[in-house]
Amino acid sequence: MSMSFTQTDTTTFTETHAKHISAKVAADLKRMQRFYGAPSDSHIAQLEAEMIAFLKAGYLGKVTYGFKRDGNWINPTLRYTARDLADAASNDDDPGRVLPGADVTQAGFNSYMNYSAKWSTLTQGQQEAFENGLPFARVGAPEPGVIGYFVEDRTYSAGGRALDRQSVRSFS
Repeated sequence: MSMSFTQTDTTTFTETHAKHISAKVAADLKRMQRFYGAPSDSHIAQLEAEMIAFLKAGYLGKVTYGFKRDGNWINPTLRYTARDLADAASNDDDPGRVLPGADVTQAGFNSYMNYSAKWSTLTQGQQEAFENGLPFARVGAPEPGVIGYFVEDRTYSAGGRALDRQSVRSFS
């Protein structure tokens, strides 16, 4: 006599999952605000709403939030890269560990987003319709460089998707 067992697990990524992940990013930004005075509460709310929409639709490739000086990212800057877990497990770390004490003189808070491959499958009309529902408009620009290097330090996940976080560290 032989027996077999099959298990199928399907996870649907929902707005609740997107909110869970985005809330952790918002907490990181709130900590950045506490240490460096930016972004404002209203800007954090807009960035969080934008991220929820992009995560839910699957259009987020990567997004960078932080301080730029002379056109380059400096410490403190955080980059989040979206990925599908493809039925694999992943950490769901607590937000935090934004390091205090970085020199942000003559630097301003900025963000930069790259879209996923799924975004490029949309028609221009579909892209415009999606963008019209966002809290603010992004404009095209070259991707900034970085003074220092990125270090992976956190992963936020829910519903079969994850955001891998990297932080800028300076060479000195």
